[in-house]
Amino acid sequence: MFKELDPLLHSELRLAVMSLLISVDEADFVYIKQQTGATAGNLSIQIEKLNKAGYVEVTKSFKGKMPRTTCKITAKGVDAFAQYVEALKSYINMN
Repeated sequence: MFKELDPLLHSELRLAVMSLLISVDEADFVYIKQQTGATAGNLSIQIEKLNKAGYVEVTKSFKGKMPRTTCKITAKGVDAFAQYVEALKSYINMN
């Protein structure tokens, strides 16, 4: 009756990160932090979980002397997000 929800995406912060990344080419850590209102430590942990699952690609570089972390959703992440949205629809569209 109900489709299974991906437990990795069912976390509010991880879902927010994926929702942001699905609509942009890439986003830096500071932007994601500002948009989600998450603490740096919590956001870092959640991005790492998404990275380990292969949903997000993380690139670390420098902008001048400042470190910069950039995140980009992967094809696997796009598929997982689409499946999650479809699963949610099975809960919402109950007749």
